[in-house]
Amino acid sequence: MPITAQHIRTTITAYLDQHPEDKREIAFVQSLLDDGDDLTSRKTLPGHVTAGAILVGRDGRVLHILHNATGKWLLPGGHIEPSDNTLLQAAGRELAEETGIPPYVVTPHSEIPLHIDVHPIDANPAKDEPAHQHFDFRFLFRTTADIGELQAEEVADAAWRAVDSLVDERLKRRVSEALL
Repeated sequence: MPITAQHIRTTITAYLDQHPEDKREIAFVQSLLDDGDDLTSRKTLPGHVTAGAILVGRDGRVLHILHNATGKWLLPGGHIEPSDNTLLQAAGRELAEETGIPPYVVTPHSEIPLHIDVHPIDANPAKDEPAHQHFDFRFLFRTTADIGELQAEEVADAAWRAVDSLVDERLKRRVSEALL
């Protein structure tokens, strides 16, 4: 069964129970849900839900990918698909697709996202996409595996980096605390 608005609401509620300090940022996403916007569709504007993975390796470093479209080092993740049943599953699927690391060697830390990031996406005339926002539900995973075959259409490279290399201070703190 595809991800529903109710699943997104339930996930946000569980997230805010653990991270009430994020309520103001997440209120916009909740208001779009309340307005009946289909946040599961990548065509929904002013934004839509995406799922991301924070993968921590055996040495405590975090996997980053060099994204072809942006030319930036990012965490693995992307748009949800109709075949995804949960946001956690979507994050795991994106992780496996982009990095070639099979799901059976990856363990989720929790069914609740470690971070929900609302960030702008530039317009992409090649895809006829205007500027919009992604509401990225980021889940923490652990693995002892190495990087597999990268998804060449989307990913140019991958590298394990120290937790301190994470740009978002809130995310950096939460990952560090989860690894204790």
